[in-house]
Amino acid sequence: MPDIDQARFRKVLGHFPTGVTVVTGLDGGEPSGLTIGSFTSVSLDPPLVGFLAAKDSDSWPGIEPSGAFCVNVLGAEQGELCWHFAKTGLGKFEGVPWHPSPLGSPILDGAIAWIDCRIEAVHEMGDHWFVLGRVVALDHVEDFEVHPLLFFRGSLGRFLAHS
Repeated sequence: MPDIDQARFRKVLGHFPTGVTVVTGLDGGEPSGLTIGSFTSVSLDPPLVGFLAAKDSDSWPGIEPSGAFCVNVLGAEQGELCWHFAKTGLGKFEGVPWHPSPLGSPILDGAIAWIDCRIEAVHEMGDHWFVLGRVVALDHVEDFEVHPLLFFRGSLGRFLAHS
């Protein structure tokens, strides 16, 4: 079996659109977060979700010991938050309004949905960690005019329904 060229692999995978989320949690009691495009529903019964965090993430190792995280689904107008939480370093919550979830993780003001989870398991998967979470609380906006933020071929955009 021939080796897959990594640059080509990234380019081809870039043709798969993903939703954009910010996974938040507490790092030693302080809010922390990272942009995630690999969020997925895993099971309805029991309610489980998951995401992939890069092994070289500077945010995930601080959140993991808290035992909880919150998935914030970004709306089409929140592109700046996507790039803001994709950066490395501290201070990501400076000027970012939020309030605590039932488990204490940050819920970003304006998120179109949020899912509060306890960490069920973390598995090593190549150059990422697969984080499995048990859902304990969740909510969403009721406005049908709100659209999700999408990532496609290196750019952000919005969902447009067929008429």
